[in-house]
Amino acid sequence: MQLGVNVPNFGPGTDPGVLHAWAVVVEDLGFDLLMVSDHVAVTADVAERYPEPFYDPFATLSWLTGVTDGRLRIGTTVLVLPYRHPLLVARMADSLHRLSGGQFVLGVGVGWARQEFAALGVPFAARGRLADEYLGAIRETWQRQDTAAPPVWIGGHSEAALRRAVKFGDAWHPLRLPIARMRSVLAEHELPGFAPRIALRLTNAPVDDPERPAGVGDLEQVMGDLAELRELGAEAVVLDPYHGDPEETRRYDRAWQALVTVSEHWKAQGEAQP
Repeated sequence: MQLGVNVPNFGPGTDPGVLHAWAVVVEDLGFDLLMVSDHVAVTADVAERYPEPFYDPFATLSWLTGVTDGRLRIGTTVLVLPYRHPLLVARMADSLHRLSGGQFVLGVGVGWARQEFAALGVPFAARGRLADEYLGAIRETWQRQDTAAPPVWIGGHSEAALRRAVKFGDAWHPLRLPIARMRSVLAEHELPGFAPRIALRLTNAPVDDPERPAGVGDLEQVMGDLAELRELGAEAVVLDPYHGDPEETRRYDRAWQALVTVSEHWKAQGEAQP
């Protein structure tokens, strides 16, 4: 099972130097995958959690690929699919996949920010239908090109999202769910693959909450979550150290320390495997 990191590509503490530093940390700690998020129009509903500057995911990943050693896989978690014409997404994703040496993962979702949809002139109520149509067009475009296409991870956990994952995806990519919820979904649905994004918040004491999201708790709980996700068949797990406060982007050293701790213990677990 690969481990990845969702790097904040937004917020008052983020600039090109910080993004480069994030990439170096992720790479040096031995993680396998670096992913970034997506918003186009940072409207008021978006800015509460993901304020400017917000760096475009394709541009950011293209640049980071050029300033790292090329070992890391890169991807979007998640691209808001209805915001862009599907032929444009197909072209950008294919280009980045080729330029990165086949290292790109296209994680997609339908979006949630009503004001952003309005600013872009995209009907919010039609976002699921548009996502399905666009995925079909993207897949058809790649098939005509007859080249190796990037894997597509489908975000969301509604019934519509799960149907979308089965029809169009290479993996289901749920975001910040409890282990029990993911286990239940996997037991009830035949999904093409499994690559969740989970929180990363280490606490000093165990978190005693039946709805505890995976990745939240003391070190023993978090490492237990990773072990269980591996048993559930996850091909990759993306750790998300950002928790919604834009000031966290100025305190990235705290997130880095959590990543150091998890990386060290994950490697130790791997070495202990027979």
